Amino acid sequence: MTVDFHTHVFPPEIKKKRSQYVERDPCFAILYSNPEAKIATADELIADMDKSGVDVSVILNIGWMTHELCVETNDYIIDAVARYPRRLVGFCAVQPQSVKAAVAEIERCAQAGLKGVGEMRPDTQLFDLSDEMVIDPFVEALNHHRLILLTHASEPVGHKYQGKGGITPDILYPFIAAHPQLTIVCAHWGGGLPFYNLMPEVKEAMKNVYFDTAASPFLYSPDVYNQVIQLVGADKVLFGSDYPLLPPRRLLGEIEALDLNQETKDLMLSGNALRLLGIEKES
Repeated sequence: MTVDFHTHVFPPEIKKKRSQYVERDPCFAILYSNPEAKIATADELIADMDKSGVDVSVILNIGWMTHELCVETNDYIIDAVARYPRRLVGFCAVQPQSVKAAVAEIERCAQAGLKGVGEMRPDTQLFDLSDEMVIDPFVEALNHHRLILLTHASEPVGHKYQGKGGITPDILYPFIAAHPQLTIVCAHWGGGLPFYNLMPEVKEAMKNVYFDTAASPFLYSPDVYNQVIQLVGADKVLFGSDYPLLPPRRLLGEIEALDLNQETKDLMLSGNALRLLGIEKES
């Protein structure tokens, strides 16, 4: 079984009217102002899953600036999960600065069966992860509904790329340490955060932190898999493609070529995800 923990889909209306949404939202503009940046609908994702041999995908939202755009796209994710309940798992978006509205939206999406919030982008959403007035109600709502938080993460060094952002390990770690009960998935290998798991206090703080492989071929050599598994353990790594940026089959081919035992591959490709999402593996 294969679970892709990091994909993005949008309503057909947004795909059709891309330029209008580029004008309305800075995060969307950063990611999709280039006409060559791929946008996919839920139906297109399902078709690609069938080609790639992916059984279940987590469909993520993005870091919209306004509450209204969060709600609009959350509605689509809720509908997509309802249409494909055995294939798709939904995460919603909120704007934490709109404190009461964000908490209410988390509750609405949890009641609709969504499993988390993400992909959060504090830098483009212009909120501070250390701002207790904003963050405490947000985290309390996530914990209350037992939701996962998936956040963008980026490297403080290396090449620049569209959407890299500034959510680096030094920004993420204080937030993680302040909220040890919150289940967090750091996208894109956590921007290098796994290295610091060698520090005992960091390892203790990151008991509920996981790392996905989204966009890995654009960021690291395939050696990253073995290195991160050695640093944090195979039970902390989640296969994620970042579809439609990359097709899942490209990363699956990369993983298949690695010298990993089957137990490790099974954990990374499905076991860890199923455990986090509370999904029973079909026999």
